[in-house]
This record gives sequence, C-alpha cells and structure tokens, in this order.
Amino acid sequence: MSAPPAGPLPALLSGAAIGLLGGLIGLGGAEFRLPVLLGLFALAAHAAVRLNLLMSLATLAASALGRFGFAAFPALSAHWPEILALMLAAMAAAWFGAGLLARLDAQRLTRIIAVLLAGIGALLLLEAAAGEALHLGAEPGGWWRVPAGLAAGAGIGLVSSLLGVAGGELIIPTLIFGFGLDIRTAGTASLIVSLPAVLVGVIRHARAGGYRERAMVLGVGLPMAAGSVAGALAGAALLPFVPVAALKLILGAILLASAAKLWRKGAAKAAAARAAR
Repeated sequence: MSAPPAGPLPALLSGAAIGLLGGLIGLGGAEFRLPVLLGLFALAAHAAVRLNLLMSLATLAASALGRFGFAAFPALSAHWPEILALMLAAMAAAWFGAGLLARLDAQRLTRIIAVLLAGIGALLLLEAAAGEALHLGAEPGGWWRVPAGLAAGAGIGLVSSLLGVAGGELIIPTLIFGFGLDIRTAGTASLIVSLPAVLVGVIRHARAGGYRERAMVLGVGLPMAAGSVAGALAGAALLPFVPVAALKLILGAILLASAAKLWRKGAAKAAAARAAR
C-alpha cells in the first residue's frame, strides 16, 4: 500500500478537530475519524478500519489515565454483573469481528460501514431529540441484566471491530437508558468495557500483519491520535459552554450524509466490478 496523499500535518489537525467534537459530546470521535480516513486520506476500507481501531486504543488509554488518575472512581458495585457481561461479550465479539473483517471484500465492507455509521448517526439524532425520555429507569439487580449485558456486548464488540471504534457511542447509551447508570458512572464503565475489547481487536490485527505499513501508522495514525487526544481534552474543557443536544443533531446529520456517500461509493464499485466481468 502506498503512502496516503495527505501528510502528518493534515492528520494532526483533522485529529484535533475530531477529538474536539468527540470531547464535546462525550465520545472518542472514532466514528467521525473513519469517514476522514476513507475520504481525505484515501485509505482502503480495511486499512482505515484497522488504523481507526489502533487510534481508538490510544485515545482510550489517554482517557483512562485522565479519568482514573485524576477523578474519583464512581461506585460500580451494584452494576458489576452487567458491566462484566458487556466486557466479556465485547471482547469475544471483537476477536471474531477482527477475523471477519479480513474475509469481507472491499465493496461489502464499505456498505457495512455505511449502514453502521447511519445507525450511529440516527442514534445521535434520537438522543438529542428524546433525551431523558429514553431512560428506562431500571434498578440494580434482576436476573435479566447479565443476559442483556452479554447480548449488548456481543453487538457492540462486533460493531467496534468492523468500524474500528471504541464503542462508547453504543455502550454509554446502553448503560444509561438500558441499565439505569448515571452519565458519569456510565462513562467510567464504558472505558472498562471498551479498553479490553479494543485491545483484543488490535492484537488480532497486529498478529495478522495489519500494521506493517509504517507510512500509514507513523504518517497518519500517530499524528491523528495525538491530535485526537489534545482535541478531546479541549472539548471536555469547553463542554459547559456548548449546547450538546444541538451539536448531536449536527453531527448526527453529518454521519448520515457520510453514510449515504459511502453507500453510493460502494454501489458504484460493485457496479464497476460487475461490468468488468
């Protein structure tokens, strides 16, 4: 694979902008990073997903250091069953999904990415419009919490491995609206679930040689990850001054537009492949 057309400076700046947006809405920004990797940096779908996952790991590690090193650890004792169920299922699904990624052709993967990004965009719009109305008011305890955590974790781990994201955009709403955690506790629990799941995916990709291209990792991944971390910290600092619901509406619309563009791109490639036969 040749070096991408854009260099380290665009990677750093775009990573900072994406991290800023992610920090403002409480996410790592990987769902917005993926369309940039596919568009601005013209990476192939498989390479973009693998690199996105590696940058998600770096961003998660920085977030974990900040949260666990400087903030008080929230009380999670009442929620450990569902958190552990989510984590274990997400790890298993991430390992499976990393293997599945290698077996998907580029056109099919592009369409899957488009569908998943559209789903996340729709979720952002729904959260912004409904807010607390989505809260199920679930209380700690209950036999259903572990099976529900396993099912949710499997889905989240699969999405994580196919998009290269940490999964916080799915984990946090699941914990808040499904299991009744408050936003601060859900953010900490999301890190506990995401870190091992993303690490499993990165390890499997590394074992398969997914990070051998140094120009991609050092020229795009490293500066973009650095920018993402800096931007996320700035976004967290600006959070009290920005209307998050309005921002979610805008970013949800951007994701839907990106998904539509990717779907058309996948359809065009599929049509060209059929015509060449």
